[in-house]
Amino acid sequence: MPIVAQSTETTDWVSRFADEVIEESERRAPGKPVVVASGLSPSGPIHLGNLREVMTPHLVADEIRRRGRQVRHLISWDDYDRFRKVPAGVAGVDETWAEHIGKPLTSVPAPKGSPHPNWSEHFKAAMVDSLAQLGVEFDSISQTEQYTSGAYREQILHAMRHRQEIDAVLDQYRTKKAPAKKTQKPVDEAELQAEEGSGAASEDDGSSGSAGYFPYKPFCGNCGKDLTTVTSYDDDTTELTYSCTACAFSETVRLNEFNRGKLVWKVDWPMRWAYEGVIFEPSGVDHSSPGSSFQVGGQIVGIFGGKQPIGPMYAFVGISGMAKMSSSRGGVPTPADALKIMEPQLLRWLYARRRPNQSFKIAFDQEIQRLYDEWDKLDAKVADGSALPGDLAAHARAVGTASGELPRTPRPLPYRTLASVADITAGHQDQALRILSELDPDNPLASLDEARPRYDRAEAWINTHVPADQRTIVRDEPDAELLKSLDEASQQSVRLLLDGLESHWSLDGLTHLVYGVPKVQAGFAADATPKELPPEIKTAQRSFFALLYHLLVGRDTGPRLPTLLLAVGQERVRRLLGE
Repeated sequence: MPIVAQSTETTDWVSRFADEVIEESERRAPGKPVVVASGLSPSGPIHLGNLREVMTPHLVADEIRRRGRQVRHLISWDDYDRFRKVPAGVAGVDETWAEHIGKPLTSVPAPKGSPHPNWSEHFKAAMVDSLAQLGVEFDSISQTEQYTSGAYREQILHAMRHRQEIDAVLDQYRTKKAPAKKTQKPVDEAELQAEEGSGAASEDDGSSGSAGYFPYKPFCGNCGKDLTTVTSYDDDTTELTYSCTACAFSETVRLNEFNRGKLVWKVDWPMRWAYEGVIFEPSGVDHSSPGSSFQVGGQIVGIFGGKQPIGPMYAFVGISGMAKMSSSRGGVPTPADALKIMEPQLLRWLYARRRPNQSFKIAFDQEIQRLYDEWDKLDAKVADGSALPGDLAAHARAVGTASGELPRTPRPLPYRTLASVADITAGHQDQALRILSELDPDNPLASLDEARPRYDRAEAWINTHVPADQRTIVRDEPDAELLKSLDEASQQSVRLLLDGLESHWSLDGLTHLVYGVPKVQAGFAADATPKELPPEIKTAQRSFFALLYHLLVGRDTGPRLPTLLLAVGQERVRRLLGE
């Protein structure tokens, strides 16, 4: 892959962040690999909003790799977080899962029928597979493994020794009310779920009862839940006593050898920044308001001898077509859902072309066709050298990484055409190949594999996101009544089309023909431009198109007519149009 230019030569946000991160890394840890980080909570389906938590540092890390520098992208799986609530819409999960609330995610059973050993691994697996398709390289860190192995023991003991300092920092914000949150209005309940985040941002910051403040929560040795209160702690012996409000169990342990508990979130996150030497990590809106995790962590990290990472707050990722989808599946779309209907390059591009603080939407409705048109136009501009520097950089980041290009469709035919063909042929691949091979008679498609995986994505979109009443069903028999009722002008327009079918039987040819018929009828040349035509020609074209749709599919709209005509086939078109 080509190295993307430094920020002085291009306008893309990734290069600017890479400059800052490299400079900051040289100040803090000269000569060492640059460390960027993401954190994901596998508490349920990991949605497309969470993906921004990964893609922002991934793109920056990849740019640093392109410049020949060593970089580590850490993904911390917050699988030792508590199970907070039973999510709606997860197959195989019912109210009995509520008995696991308070346990670590790795101690909760996976949804019924899952091949994975626990709740966390079930939801992590889908994300790991999606990240592989997207070309994201990362070092995986399980917080369950880190805590239960004793990797953080010294950090935990340090936090307990300095609990008064931590408490003093947190106390600055406890009585302050955060300003009203300004957000765009979510489209529906599922977008509200996406906006809420994992829930970690709103967790309590530790116990502060009669025994004092403690930034550590044990998981109960009896019921396994974190509904515990530390009642005493001795700094010299590290003896800690806790009681559980869920089951009334109590015990005394030595914290210097005890591995069944974790630091509270607002202490845990800055501890990890210091432990891993993180230079760059973005944060979501839920972690970035006054008094929340990122701001407070910036002060607490110093207690652990570290510095707060640089990194932007990233904005909300919305979904176009969410309401229809969420009503049927009860949740927020995930990267796996998106990759069923779009190629990895397009999904990468959506995250690469917008600055982290800019919100954008991912399309699951008809808008996906427009997005693909936009992407194909950019592809063409890159090929002919006319793309602007910022667009060129975003394109380069979309099609591949420092390790090489992602697999791509050999013949990237227009997505809307592929979707129309998949719609009309309803799974008959031989018919799909026949139609697609006629799009360009001079360079016919020899195999559907040439149009894959884009064809498969378009077919999946048609099958899963287009309602049944909007699918295209070609008439079996001519509409004799409509044909008999046609006036002389309508009969003439149909005759002009039929006369031109054979000589125009290609996608470009049929496009020229169907748009040209109303022009010829009005006395103009078929190739006359809009500037040369009166406004009423557009009205005549719309009326002609509606007539053809009624004669072919019994509706006044449908797939683009040239594609529809090719799909129906010349012989059947002639029969349905009354010849």
